[in-house]
Amino acid sequence: MILIGALVQAVALRLFLVPAELVSGGISGVAQLIHHYTSFPIGLMVLLGNIPLFILGWQYLGGPRFAIRTILSIVVFSLFTDILVFFLPAEGVTDELVLNTIYGGLLLGIGLGIVYRGRGTSGGSDILGRILNRHIGMTISQAYLFTDSLVVLGAGFVFGWTKALYGLVLIYVSGLAAESALQGMSVVRSAMIITTQTDAIAQAIMRDLERGVTILSGSGAYTGEPKNVIYCAVSRMEINRLRILVHDLDPKAFMVIGQAQEALGEGFKPLKMDDD
Repeated sequence: MILIGALVQAVALRLFLVPAELVSGGISGVAQLIHHYTSFPIGLMVLLGNIPLFILGWQYLGGPRFAIRTILSIVVFSLFTDILVFFLPAEGVTDELVLNTIYGGLLLGIGLGIVYRGRGTSGGSDILGRILNRHIGMTISQAYLFTDSLVVLGAGFVFGWTKALYGLVLIYVSGLAAESALQGMSVVRSAMIITTQTDAIAQAIMRDLERGVTILSGSGAYTGEPKNVIYCAVSRMEINRLRILVHDLDPKAFMVIGQAQEALGEGFKPLKMDDD
């Protein structure tokens, strides 16, 4: 997954970002700025620029386990970035800045998310962000914003402020794409149901929807009366069936439906980790 993710990122860089002079931040963004003046290979600069950050990561983020995945990710991304020069058109596929921003951001984020799913890191600002988070208390999102903003600021002076502003949009799009690739589009809904027909509704959910149910004990804050709360997780497509089922058995029931980030276990994704 790290290999695939690194390849996707390199394609995004070579096919959309470099031809359009768009910078997404991080070491690769700095390499683009230097490349503009020196024509020094971007991939090689990414590799060299990650060496001091890799040393810091080794010291602060977990030694050998951190090192293997990070080295693989950085080296492969650097190699792909320079090798793809010979296979992809230097002018990219379009000269439309908006299209390059959207598709470059999507592809870059998807590649990054795949690397994360393989428990790798993108190196660069990713390492720095985790160090700042662990030892200074700065959130990872704040650390990314700080480091990437400095690079985009540099891009404004080099490529112009219009492209720098598009670079900020690209960073936002790639972040959303990375999150979706890492965690998947949420199709899970959680429901909490307060009803006087606890047993009937619980049995109906287990029978008709074939979903597990947990009954929690609670009490009304105003009346002090004990109440049972039904908790269950269902797919997005099952929400309407759940509403109808609850309404038919208890029209006066109170139900809260939330969007779950992820559901792991029986009936959903397996809890087993990728490298277990």
